[in-house]
Amino acid sequence: MEEQAIALRELAGQIAVCPRCDLSKTRTHAVPGEGSPNADIVFIGEGPGFYEDQQARPFVGPAGKFLDELLASIGLRRENVYICNVIKCRPPNNRDPLPGEISACKPWLDRQLEIIKPRLIVTLGRFSMNRYFPGQSIGRIRGQAKRVDDVTVVPLYHPAAALHQASLRRTIEQDFLKLPAILAEALKKNDQPREPEPVQMQLL
Repeated sequence: MEEQAIALRELAGQIAVCPRCDLSKTRTHAVPGEGSPNADIVFIGEGPGFYEDQQARPFVGPAGKFLDELLASIGLRRENVYICNVIKCRPPNNRDPLPGEISACKPWLDRQLEIIKPRLIVTLGRFSMNRYFPGQSIGRIRGQAKRVDDVTVVPLYHPAAALHQASLRRTIEQDFLKLPAILAEALKKNDQPREPEPVQMQLL
């Protein structure tokens, strides 16, 4: 969809010069996101790291290579999906994003999702999970699809977790293999006609 592509490009231009938090003073580049403007699946990570900050692209470091492998395992490539982060600028020393930074970036992510209108959102890591499931434990709910408003959301471990804890690699791979069936179900739900509003009869 050309209109969606144009809208995302314009938004990326605004994100690139965003001054809303102190990360704007330490970043090399903002990292808006990339992929298909009308993707059925959006993957939301946490924040850019060193390589992402240098290249202005999401998931290009070691965790990004693993994400590419995971996508390939279900027959997808980056061009088929959209990949972005909860925050668009790298925190110094790759520290966790602060609540104020997440809040400052929220309108950007909200707008991206409005433009793309995905059927399935996959959160990668606890900070993106908290957007939809505040206070939950990722170990408890990972891999379980939930309907949030009109979209299906699946929380998964961040691919970087497998780099720090090798035992999680198999878990992440298995959770990824569930996504095609979850997407098929989400597409089915979205294609169903809405229930007509009940008509209130007025007595004269």
